[in-house]
Amino acid sequence: MKNLVLLFFLLLNFMLLQAQPPSRGGNSFSFIDYQKTFPRPSEALQRKVDTLQKQFAEKKLQWPAKYIYIRSFKYDSQLEVWVKNEIGASFQLFKTYKVCALAGTLGPKRMEGDYQVPEGFYYISEFNPRSNYYLSLGINYPNLSDRVLSDSLRPGSEIFIHGSCVTVGCIPITDQQIDELYILAAYAKDQGQDFIPVHIFPVRFNKEKSVKYLETLTKDDPSLKKFADRLEDAYDYFEKYKQLPVVMIGGKGEYIINDVPANKKSEPVAEEKKMKKPPMIHKTRNVGTIADAVHQWPKFPGGNEAFTKYLDQLSHDMVAYLPKGVTKAHIQIEFIVDKDGVPVNFKLLKGIKDDEDFFNDELIARMENMGTWQPAILHDKPVAKKLVQTITVEAK
Repeated sequence: MKNLVLLFFLLLNFMLLQAQPPSRGGNSFSFIDYQKTFPRPSEALQRKVDTLQKQFAEKKLQWPAKYIYIRSFKYDSQLEVWVKNEIGASFQLFKTYKVCALAGTLGPKRMEGDYQVPEGFYYISEFNPRSNYYLSLGINYPNLSDRVLSDSLRPGSEIFIHGSCVTVGCIPITDQQIDELYILAAYAKDQGQDFIPVHIFPVRFNKEKSVKYLETLTKDDPSLKKFADRLEDAYDYFEKYKQLPVVMIGGKGEYIINDVPANKKSEPVAEEKKMKKPPMIHKTRNVGTIADAVHQWPKFPGGNEAFTKYLDQLSHDMVAYLPKGVTKAHIQIEFIVDKDGVPVNFKLLKGIKDDEDFFNDELIARMENMGTWQPAILHDKPVAKKLVQTITVEAK
């Protein structure tokens, strides 16, 4: 039975991650066309599509997004929308909305009438254009895990992301925000994303204040702590790879996250191994002569704008590797772009000295793989040039 449950949820996740948009022929009636037959979605499309297109253009995102991913943080009262247009691409953050009301407390929903917002891994199962709360997107609570762990007769139902800014166990945002989210989801579904993932977490696991509050709640409740740890596994995976983890469900209803990142702090065994892990071996060369002055500085692949975007993404990704108790770090890295354009000989000039979490190693390893630059030019010949780069990493 346990193997069947695991196989079922693995197949479900495969559909979530791999479903390709179907081809459309002729004048077939699309999901967007269907939404236009309802007054509220039709008016929302007229009001919002143009501004959404402009917002996408400002962030250099392709409109409309073929794939969206929604994740919500209960304690932090935030709902994020991530987008991409290719299966193999990394998700990019489009927008963060404020969740404007909260019922219940941290922890999963386990029965009807407990006013709890669920926690776990879901997908959008319903578009409601005639909602009592303006517009709403239903999620598939109770999922397979909830059916095992919640009240067998009255687990609860009808959990929505909706407008009107009131709640008794749902995720409310403003009418202006649900307009946008409803349209984004409708366009994704229109292009073939039948399973739009919605992950609901108790807290942001990279925010110290939030984590401390969760630790207070779970210190005398081992089962709740174990549940929260599994959610953190999925959070860590997405933060590291910007791809959805494969989530399975064991025979007792527990979540199982595939390929948990090695820096997972909630696993004592992994932590012990990590502490004993030898330092990474980085790329070093006997470079020879390094030019002090050049006619043309080294150029990152794609130019300065691409380098700025790369550094912004690197800063965001490195938040997950900040040592415990550190929420902000200013890092200064020296490296050489050799005359063949390969970045080598990275050296930490300023950064986190108490590096038990291997933050510095991870940062340097990522920068070593940034790609081959155009080398510096002196007298029409490529030369090696030393660079110094400052990076700020901050948990927000």
